[in-house]
Amino acid sequence: MKDESSVTAVRPVTADRLTGLALGALGVLAFSMSLPATRVAVQHLDPWFVAFGRAVGAALLAWAYLGFTRAPRPTRSQWRRLSVVALGVVVGFPLFTSLALTTQPSAHGAVVIAVLPAVTAVFAVLRAGERPPPLFWAAVGGGLVAVLGFLAAGGAVRGALTAADLFLLVAVVLCGLGYAEGGALARELGGARTICWALLLSLPATVAVTLAVSVVRPPRADALTWSAFGYLTVVSMFLGFFAWYAGLARGGVARVGQVQLAQPVLTLLWSAVLLGETVGAASVMAALGVLACVVLTQYQRGRVG
Repeated sequence: MKDESSVTAVRPVTADRLTGLALGALGVLAFSMSLPATRVAVQHLDPWFVAFGRAVGAALLAWAYLGFTRAPRPTRSQWRRLSVVALGVVVGFPLFTSLALTTQPSAHGAVVIAVLPAVTAVFAVLRAGERPPPLFWAAVGGGLVAVLGFLAAGGAVRGALTAADLFLLVAVVLCGLGYAEGGALARELGGARTICWALLLSLPATVAVTLAVSVVRPPRADALTWSAFGYLTVVSMFLGFFAWYAGLARGGVARVGQVQLAQPVLTLLWSAVLLGETVGAASVMAALGVLACVVLTQYQRGRVG
């Protein structure tokens, strides 16, 4: 006969893990359209306006949310950690991906972004105190190889390293840092309040840059471009993080972060819809390989969350 107390102790962990994975998957779905939407937006809008303007719009939504929920203000130490989140996901990733996608297609961006789960896991060790076991890292590597192999076979990797590639690499590092710090901080503040306070903390800088860029190059675009910008503002910069940070907090930064392995394939699918890029049957095989590795990461024992 099983000890009822031990069963009771295990159930919340399992429930939190499953909830975390579900929320993480929802966040990945939201983020998977970010690169195609950015690619559309920067064709007519200045990349600095796209990066900082969407943060200003999202900050206004954050201000309304925090006021409506009467959220308590963060402590001094939490403000310091929120500055790391802001650097990574409010400023760093949007800016460097916007700069990169002025010259590169979103499919190319998906190649470099494929390393984001591994970078997030590294920062989960450094910033969130998590310790994934060796087999976890093997599964991460397997998923990364599956994604990169598919993208390389599909012709997304061409030529030597360019300035756009460097921008994307910087974006990945800063984003991984922001994901790990935000996921850990969300355990204290909650996912929604973590991104909202980070947006408000960044507001003086994002407003200043947006206004300066607007004076130099007044934003003018068609309806499709503004729709892409609206998606980046409302979903990529705001609502997506509600689910994403809540998922990282519940299921563990390293573990839930590996759901991102499916994001490059999803990004290619959105690229086909928005930009007319061809996605063949090989994407299905890649998706199955990636998802198998994602599942494997979820069954590794050890302190991963």
